[in-house]
Amino acid sequence: MANKVLRKVTHCVFDMDGLLLDTERIYEEVTRQIAASFGRPYPVDVRFRVMGTTEQRSAEIAITECQLPITTKDFLKRYSQMCHERLNNVPLLEGAERLLRHLHANKIPFCLATSSGADMVELKTAQHRELFGLFNHKVCGSTDKEVVNGKPAPDIFLVAASRFGVPPKASDCLVFEDSPNGVTAANSAGMQVVMVPDPRLSQEKTSHATQVLGSLADFKPEQFGLPAFTD
Repeated sequence: MANKVLRKVTHCVFDMDGLLLDTERIYEEVTRQIAASFGRPYPVDVRFRVMGTTEQRSAEIAITECQLPITTKDFLKRYSQMCHERLNNVPLLEGAERLLRHLHANKIPFCLATSSGADMVELKTAQHRELFGLFNHKVCGSTDKEVVNGKPAPDIFLVAASRFGVPPKASDCLVFEDSPNGVTAANSAGMQVVMVPDPRLSQEKTSHATQVLGSLADFKPEQFGLPAFTD
């Protein structure tokens, strides 16, 4: 893949699941268990289609692709119950805390743009309230009325940018994502995007990102005109 030109940015926008918090493996296991209860598999390619979408859309895709004899409402009820049993002590992923604290210390505005609903965000961040309190604001796609269409549509990132005190141009925002749907959404919003993908994803599924990293620990802020780490 040819090197892409990296432009200077002033604001950062973060996805949450699979990027900051180690939650994607839990979602995958919960959906696999629901599918298995009907004798159905949950193929990894379906998993990657679901990643980054709203809770409603994720359920619709899983039900259709896995041919599950269950309504979306009932699926989401089971899914929510099973997730609540597993998501109250989720660890941070490598490099997440260091990067967030670095941006905050250097007064770089940043926000959260997650497809999760507000209640799920509260649950998942319960053990990290102080850290997540550093965000300028949070946009929760599954419950935010202004986010009309979920990822891969650009709505969530455009709404997120509009809520900064002084809204930046889309081209001045750098998005951090882990899912192909999220990267597509950021591109459609006119924003650069750093991707930290699931290692099972093919290069074809990550080639539309501005930059692809193994973890947030590999990120070099100065490449995008942001203050460099000093530690």
